[in-house]
Amino acid sequence: MSLLHKLEWRYATKKFDPTKEVPEEQVTELLKAMNLSASSYGLQPYKFIVVKDKNLQEQLVDASYGQEKIANASHVIVIAAKTSVGEDDIRAYINQTAFLRKQQIEELEDQKSRIMSSVSSWSEEKKFSWAQEQCYIVLGTLLLAAADAKIDACPMGGFEPEKYNHMLGLKEHGLHATVIAAIGYRSIDDDYQHAIKSRRDLDDIVELRYS
Repeated sequence: MSLLHKLEWRYATKKFDPTKEVPEEQVTELLKAMNLSASSYGLQPYKFIVVKDKNLQEQLVDASYGQEKIANASHVIVIAAKTSVGEDDIRAYINQTAFLRKQQIEELEDQKSRIMSSVSSWSEEKKFSWAQEQCYIVLGTLLLAAADAKIDACPMGGFEPEKYNHMLGLKEHGLHATVIAAIGYRSIDDDYQHAIKSRRDLDDIVELRYS
């Protein structure tokens, strides 16, 4: 099945089958795909919190405006942005890159300086906004990887971040719940799986400016 066919197959699942669980090895594959997602400067200013705890999932329903899919999903993946990004994050990235590529730190000095110069010029608000933007890039990668594996997913922005932060203990770790994805397998009772996907025509959404 081609990627386009898999994207036609996927939809924002409204009802999950609570009796079906995504195998842990497949969850790991999804997380690996997320870790390989594009990230500005390669800094990955986020963390993934994977919830597979029915009691906790039931509690999170209240923080998700009563959406039962949180309780019935196999897993809930919370993508949390770092609330502060600074020189320590950049140094850690440069050190890791040098180690993995078997380079001397000095060889990456220009790259480090460019990143630090850019990031240090931002306000704290811009840094946080930028970190949250990176979370949505990861979400897109997750949805693609899930579709490729025939795992259902529902991206969700309809939740109360501060409640998630409190319930998952994120704030004390400098993290903020930004977007979540419930994953699992669709229920046969979910009528949305049969709905024709509604998207704008390419001619309406694409403007070509070729030479």
